[in-house]
Amino acid sequence: MDYDEKRIEEAVLALLAAFNFDGGRSWKGFDFGVLDRLHIQGLVEDPKGKAKSIWLTQQGLEQGLRHAERLFGRKSSNGG
Repeated sequence: MDYDEKRIEEAVLALLAAFNFDGGRSWKGFDFGVLDRLHIQGLVEDPKGKAKSIWLTQQGLEQGLRHAERLFGRKSSNGG
């Protein structure tokens, strides 16, 4: 899948703005419990710990790729 980088940038900026505090300050790791909620839904492995990465479950990977295609996918020239 070829992703539209501009749409990804807009989504990240939107998330940073949505979680802002002090009138425009935002944490770089802005999940604020989102990873915990995704873990409860069975979409990612337990996010607790010192690791800087996280594993998606098979269901989470499949669902995440569908969302990424819907949100960020480029329209193909053949009408798709």
